[in-house]
Amino acid sequence: MTATTTGLASRRTWTGLLVLLLPSLVLSMDMGVLFFAVPFISTDLRPSGTQQLWIMDTYSFLLAGLLIPMGALGDRIGRRRLLLCGAAGFAAASLLAAYSTGATQLIAARALLGITGATLMPSTLALIRNMFHDPKQRQSAIAAWTAAITGGATLGPVAGGLMLDHFWWGSAFLLSIPVMALLLFVGPFLLPEYRAPQSGSFDLLGAGLSMASLLPIVYGVKTLAIEGWSPAPALTLVAGLGVGGLFVHRQRTTAHPLIDLSLFRIRTYSGAITVNTVAMFAMMGFTLFTSQYLQLVKGLSPLAASLWALVPSTGVGVAVGLSSALAGRVRPAHQLAGGFLIGAAGFGLMTRVGPLSPLALVLTAAGVLCAGTVGTMTLTADLVISAAPAERAGAAAATSETATELGSSLGIALLGAAGAAVYRSRLTGSMPAGLPGGTAKAAHDTLGGAVTVAAQLPGRTGSELLTASRAAFVDGMHLAAVVGLVFMIGAAVLAGRLMRHLPVAAPAPKADPSAAHGDSAGSGSPGSPGTSDAGSGSAGSTDEATAGTPSGSDTTVAAAPAGRHSGS
Repeated sequence: MTATTTGLASRRTWTGLLVLLLPSLVLSMDMGVLFFAVPFISTDLRPSGTQQLWIMDTYSFLLAGLLIPMGALGDRIGRRRLLLCGAAGFAAASLLAAYSTGATQLIAARALLGITGATLMPSTLALIRNMFHDPKQRQSAIAAWTAAITGGATLGPVAGGLMLDHFWWGSAFLLSIPVMALLLFVGPFLLPEYRAPQSGSFDLLGAGLSMASLLPIVYGVKTLAIEGWSPAPALTLVAGLGVGGLFVHRQRTTAHPLIDLSLFRIRTYSGAITVNTVAMFAMMGFTLFTSQYLQLVKGLSPLAASLWALVPSTGVGVAVGLSSALAGRVRPAHQLAGGFLIGAAGFGLMTRVGPLSPLALVLTAAGVLCAGTVGTMTLTADLVISAAPAERAGAAAATSETATELGSSLGIALLGAAGAAVYRSRLTGSMPAGLPGGTAKAAHDTLGGAVTVAAQLPGRTGSELLTASRAAFVDGMHLAAVVGLVFMIGAAVLAGRLMRHLPVAAPAPKADPSAAHGDSAGSGSPGSPGTSDAGSGSAGSTDEATAGTPSGSDTTVAAAPAGRHSGS
């Protein structure tokens, strides 16, 4: 029996969405939790400086390198199957990390977390594409998905601080296990299966080239930004770019590519990825300054700083809801440009923050900045997966996530490097005279080093160093805020130009009362034959036709008899 009716989602589909939000929440919490655990890990496992960097970076490197291959793999073997396999692997890797007895074992566990994490994020977004056929409902679902990601990033430090106040450092990694267990238990019953028809063989060579390109690029950029110029990371970066050229050539010539490069001819698709990457560069690049300001300039404890950081999230929640509500009333170009300009206003407020500014000012500025940017993320995510053909939704979502990861990594590295350069330059001329060489170097390198050194110096000297270092840090933060403001304005201009062809989204059809008691299209039995849903048009459909690519119509699966669900 084929699922029909209006294409509106049923209660069961919305319940399935709640299940999909769980891994998104956990993945975005991961790094914040780890930030609090690092000092305890250093005391217990005694990693070298290099090992500590790998404990932090292995996860993000492998996550970025594998998103595209895993998204394409989900399109071929089944998105729900890949999601559940990834959940099982993530839980096992979390257990291995929690009970690591040495730095090498923890690095290996973090690598497994990155590999399995790469299966989860594109699968969740692609499944939303299959479960929600009505454009307005789909955008509401993506708004919830965006809120889970941003909420997890905010809750991660708080959860880490609370866990580490009561348990050993490994407990921070155990938070994901009950979440993944719940996903494994209810996922087969609430989530549909989808695989692309006639998807062809998996491009193993392309997957290898993707990793061999992205890993050196991310490593090279981070190392050059943090440690300054040296030949090895520069050559690594160049090598990564060269392999990236080979990857693009492979995708152009192979019969079954990981990424259909013709998707980038769709203005909606390529435009959404571009403006989102630019915005993530600015926002994530500045996040590091905000957290350091709260702890090292205002003197808050890590847990207190993380709790205060929850205040701006209220603005983010309002922005996500407002973005969804405006979808049927405002043209996407205007909505995106408006969100980015709000983010620019937040950066402008940040340039007014000084060492002695009230806490309310920095929290307000952070709230405005994040509200404007995160409000646009909901719309760009919807535009990406709506513009791509349904059978390529996994690869499309993975490409978008990869661009986001790269934008975030570049922002953290480059804005962090610019702020550090200003800090060192300003402090050189204002550091108290007579400091020993080693002490002066530690204070000159980072604000954290200066705060530690100042606490060990006698009264007036320590106070002068603390005042000078905090003022130098704020000067660096102001430069980063100006750069972020420029990028936000640039993103607003790009959004206005690249998305001006998109009309206001069509209003949702009235619900069929009978649909409330049945499965929505796409939430039936996994693995059933697909049928075309002609009513699933998206904002990107107009320019898909002009680009000569397949339309964005959804593919639905046949509904199963009540009470029967095939396994994964």
